[in-house]
Amino acid sequence: MESNPVLVSNSKGSVQADIFSGLTVALALVPEAVAFSFVAGVSPMVGLYGAFMMCLITAVLGGRPGMISGATGAMAVVMVNLVLEGNALGGAGSHAGLQYLFFTLLLVGVFQALAGIFRLGKFIRMVPRSVMMGFVNGLAIVIFLSQLKMFQAAEGVWLQGEPLWIMAGLVALTMCILLAVPKIHKKWPGALIAIISVSLLVLFARIDTATVLSFIQSKGGTGIVSGLPTFAFPRVPLTWGTLVFITPYALILAAVGLIESLMTLTLIDELTDTHGSGNRECMAQGLGNFVNGLFGGMGGCAMIGQSIINITSGGRGRLSGIVAAGALLFFILFTSRYIEQVPIAALVGVMFIVVIKTFAWSTFNIMNKIPKWDVIVIVLVTFLTVKYDLAIAVVAGVIISALIFAWNNALRIRARKMVDEHGIKHYQIYGPLFFASTALFLEKFDAQNDPQEVVIDFEESRIMDQSAIEAINKLAETYERSGKSIHLWHLSKDCVRLIRKAEKICVVNILEDPDYFVSIDDFRQYRENLEFEAL
Repeated sequence: MESNPVLVSNSKGSVQADIFSGLTVALALVPEAVAFSFVAGVSPMVGLYGAFMMCLITAVLGGRPGMISGATGAMAVVMVNLVLEGNALGGAGSHAGLQYLFFTLLLVGVFQALAGIFRLGKFIRMVPRSVMMGFVNGLAIVIFLSQLKMFQAAEGVWLQGEPLWIMAGLVALTMCILLAVPKIHKKWPGALIAIISVSLLVLFARIDTATVLSFIQSKGGTGIVSGLPTFAFPRVPLTWGTLVFITPYALILAAVGLIESLMTLTLIDELTDTHGSGNRECMAQGLGNFVNGLFGGMGGCAMIGQSIINITSGGRGRLSGIVAAGALLFFILFTSRYIEQVPIAALVGVMFIVVIKTFAWSTFNIMNKIPKWDVIVIVLVTFLTVKYDLAIAVVAGVIISALIFAWNNALRIRARKMVDEHGIKHYQIYGPLFFASTALFLEKFDAQNDPQEVVIDFEESRIMDQSAIEAINKLAETYERSGKSIHLWHLSKDCVRLIRKAEKICVVNILEDPDYFVSIDDFRQYRENLEFEAL
């Protein structure tokens, strides 16, 4: 990505790099999955199972090798209301919200898979570069703010004194190690070495600081309980009311998941100078969420932070995601007590480096070099991503960019006017004719003062939509009321098909290019008459 400062080697990677980067990502997935599970209002194991299944399925079947999927905050924010309303529907103490979440994920999976089947992933091309820059900047800020919460002893209570200095020092040490390791040896997994080094320091020096276990306990959990996810169809009433309740949530979750995944895919494509398949990723995301609904996971989508950790650690192939998923499951089953001892500060330090590498610092350098509207879009998308969520930010950014594009192109419609030796007035139209330019287009003509014969030449123009058709119909009717004739030239075949109404009141005819000719019964006679008049 031209605007992004992440410097990533374009090498195809190696098995060793994929393994080490996968292990690093697995360590980073644990606290993220736990944190997002609490945001969604479900148990930590639901988040961990969701991260494992999403990571494994998308690594094997997804359209972007090296991209990591798991439980995400963007989807967790939507899930929290779903779980709360589901609990209310099930009654006090029923915990039915979790079952409604699982059932919703089945529908999310169907919607996302259909998006891939119908090849809707290609519409990510419609996202402008300014929206992409706002997206990565907003996500960097969101990740940064989420990590600042780790500096709280309790909700709203910030660390002070010695605990604060210990936390800050360990974070700084992690960052220094992570930045220094690549300078010593480029293929060494800096993030993994940093996490292990700081963990050993805390363990042997008996430093009192927050760990993964204490973090889970502070959120009301009891630790990472070992066990495999088991199959169980969601226990919800299979009624029309249930479908009406979950469908809006399913649509929102599917849209948020696909937008974040496809945006992350595009970002990783640009960082690695490779190309992934958006449609394949849509289907893999859908399958991952569907399986989550059947096996008790909270679902998810692509994770920008973990994906960047993976590629900056050397992960390029599917093996990195498979190793991350396998290692995460291994941690859950066999080494949960060791993972629980990893200091939160080490993970925060890794995420801070991700923030630094994710933020498009070049934004500040190009502010005075790009159109002001692009600057506004970048700032707006960044703000909306931080304030609300990714889906709202991207949709708003695309809409505003589209309106700006339409406005700028509307101003490009113009007409060159001339009267030939036969007294026929010619209008040579330049620029696209569409809904935003029709008013300016109609202003170019003077039906009252024009001669009896008028030619409108569309060789350098293009009729784009129904509004353009209606504008031509209106123009033709205006000349007809004035007792004058107009001839439309250089219309492509598809344009001609669009102006059937205009054919009834004016001659649609291309003398210079018969391939564009619309069948008119007296065309030959008309052409002969024009040639005779020219003589």
